[in-house]
Amino acid sequence: MIGKKGKGVKLAVVAAAVSLALTACGGAGVDSAASDSASAPAEACGSYAIAMHAWVGYTASAQVLTEIGKSLGCTITQTTLDEGAVTYDAMEAGTIDLIVEDWGGGRWKEWSDRGAVVDLGPDGNIGLIGMYVPQWMADKYPDITDSANLNKYADLFKTPESKGKGAWLEGPPGYTTIGEKLVKANNLNYTVIATGSEKALIDAFTKADKDQTPVLAYWWTPQNLLAKIKLARVNFPANDWTDAAAASGLTDYPETVLPKLASKKLAESTDPFGRLVKNWKWTNDDQNAVAADIDGGMTPEAAAQKWIAANADTVASWTK
Repeated sequence: MIGKKGKGVKLAVVAAAVSLALTACGGAGVDSAASDSASAPAEACGSYAIAMHAWVGYTASAQVLTEIGKSLGCTITQTTLDEGAVTYDAMEAGTIDLIVEDWGGGRWKEWSDRGAVVDLGPDGNIGLIGMYVPQWMADKYPDITDSANLNKYADLFKTPESKGKGAWLEGPPGYTTIGEKLVKANNLNYTVIATGSEKALIDAFTKADKDQTPVLAYWWTPQNLLAKIKLARVNFPANDWTDAAAASGLTDYPETVLPKLASKKLAESTDPFGRLVKNWKWTNDDQNAVAADIDGGMTPEAAAQKWIAANADTVASWTK
């Protein structure tokens, strides 16, 4: 999930590029109406900044909105930031207008109460964080997916970094997590080790799957890795919280309907990008399809355009 900073594009260049792209595709592009009325003046659209958070699914969503927004004559920039308070502060300062997928479980309420952050409702993705092991481990040790049995298997996960305990691999700093709380509250014989990136977690799971070596690590859905490698989720007692800051650590992560958050400026906008963001809603499968292409080597721009071209009717419904 590596966020990539976008580049501001002049309106005239964007309009020309989109017109050429639509002509080349026979009209099956971002805005099918453009092919029917290429000479019609574009509706005025403002400038907006999207926060980029460091996982590939987020990049997939943000890039699709960016490409569509540019085609509508909007100026869209991307700024890489940690999720959470840093981004909410940027929205309050007026430098960020959109978070396409927020995992904070309502941590933004303080900013919302001040009118700086506006909840635009679900983006369509359903998120679930958790701790995972390779499927081969669940097959060999069927009770390992019950958190009550994790201490029984702690020795399997020892590494030089884990100080004689099992290694509990966390997401990068800045990710939403209650890992430390889970270990402490459940008296687990594990050392929490922060990984530096989504790629580090992918590499750990890929190696564990290929070499049949043990690993216990933080992961989430939607994420297209699960279409390539079979993982098994370790289950803690059912969730009884919604805010990570208030979580006791005794219970699991909640399933989360992921919201899109906007600045007051964007929330009140009726221009093409304002309408697009409010109408935009897609599925885990949609996000995973774009993310898989990015992981496969396509640029975010090319992966987004591929999805847009294949889903013209859906895109048209967002740009009404």
